[in-house]
Amino acid sequence: MLPALPSRLSLFLAAVIALLAPAWAQAAPQAPLPIRIGVYGPFTGGSSPMGLSMRDGIRLATAEINAGGGLLGRPLQLVERDDEANNQRGSRIAQELVQMKVTAAVGIVNTGVALASQHYFQDARIPVLTAVATGSIITKQFLQPHYAENYVFRVSNSDAIQAAMIVEEAVERRRFKRLAIIHDTTNYGQLGREDLEKALTAKGLKPVSIEHFNLGEIDLTRQLQRARDAGAEAILAYGIGPELAALANGRAKLHWEAPLIGGWTLSMSSFIDNAGPNAEGARMPLTFIDEGTSLKRRQFLDAYLKASGAPRIPVPSAAAQGYDAMLLLAAAIRQAGSTDGPRLKAALENLRDKVEGVVQIYERPFSPNDHEAIDRLDTPVMGEVRGGRVVHAYGVRLRHVP
Repeated sequence: MLPALPSRLSLFLAAVIALLAPAWAQAAPQAPLPIRIGVYGPFTGGSSPMGLSMRDGIRLATAEINAGGGLLGRPLQLVERDDEANNQRGSRIAQELVQMKVTAAVGIVNTGVALASQHYFQDARIPVLTAVATGSIITKQFLQPHYAENYVFRVSNSDAIQAAMIVEEAVERRRFKRLAIIHDTTNYGQLGREDLEKALTAKGLKPVSIEHFNLGEIDLTRQLQRARDAGAEAILAYGIGPELAALANGRAKLHWEAPLIGGWTLSMSSFIDNAGPNAEGARMPLTFIDEGTSLKRRQFLDAYLKASGAPRIPVPSAAAQGYDAMLLLAAAIRQAGSTDGPRLKAALENLRDKVEGVVQIYERPFSPNDHEAIDRLDTPVMGEVRGGRVVHAYGVRLRHVP
C-alpha cells in the first residue's frame, strides 16, 4: 500500500489548493484602474492635420505623466475618437464618453463640433478642455445667470484675440485702411468674420468687401475679383486650411499682390503645401512656432517627432496646445486628489502650482469667471510663411516662454 501514498497525498494537496485558490486570488494585489480621459477631434478629412497634431501632443504629455507614475497612483488611459469634423458625430461621441464616465475630455478642433457637443459634459458635470477650437463663444455658453457653473475650459487662442491681432497687424503695423474679409461658411469662418468686423469697428473702419466660400471650393477668383474691384489693399481671411490654399492660388492667378493676413489656420501644412510659393508672406497669430526657442520647446519638438515618426509637426500650435491642456488637467487632478468632476473644476479654477507648458508657463490660468488660459494679446505671436515653413514675423519674443 505504501507505493500508493504519494499519489493520494498529491490528490489531497491539489484539493486543498483548489479550495484556497479563490481566497488567494482575492488577497492578491490588483493593478489600479486607469483614469480614463476622452480625446476627440478630426483624425481624418480636411481638418485632420490639426486633429492629428493635437492628438499626438496629448499622447506625448500622457506618456510623460504615466512614465512618472501616473496620477493618484493610477495610470492615464486615453479614449480616442475621430469626430471627422462633423457636428453630429461629435455630439454622439460626447454622449458616448459621458456614458463611459470619463474623468474629463480634452481635444476638439472645430468650433461647430464644440458647440454641438460640449453641453453633454456640462450636464454631466465633467470638465472639458478645448485644446484647439477658437470660436469666441465656446467658453461662454454656460455663464451665469443662466447656468450656476461652467465646465468648459480652453487652452487655445480665441477668435476675439486673433481678430484683434489680425486687425492690429493690418491697420497699425502695415497701415492698410481698405480691407476685405473673405471667410468660409463653417461656424469657425462665420464667427471669425463677426470678430473681425468688431475689431475693425473698434478702429473706426468697415471692410470694403465681405466675401464667403464653401468647403470644397477650389476656385475663389470671383470672390477675389470682387474684393479687388472694391479697392481692398489687403485680405483678412478666416477659413480652414485646404480652402485657404485656393484663396492664395486665386490671388496669384489674378496677379494681385494684396497681403494675406488671417486666422491661425494659415499655419496648417495643408495650406502651405497646397499653396506652395503662393503661401509666401501669409501672416497669422500663433501660440507656438516650432523654432525651438527654449530648452523646453526643443525637448518637446524632439520628443514629438520621435514618437510620431513624422518629419515635421503638421500644425505645431495644435500639438503644443494639446500637450499643455493635458498638463493642466493633470495638475488639477493632483491638486484635487480626486477624479470627481466638481472637484476637478474647482481645482482648475484655482491651480496653486505653476504648470510649465510649451506655449507658456501657466500661473493660475483659470478662475471661476475666466476659463480662457490664453486671454492676453502679448501671449500669441505673429507668424509668417517663409520658405515653405512658418517662422516669427517679427523675431523671437521670449515673454511667458518656459
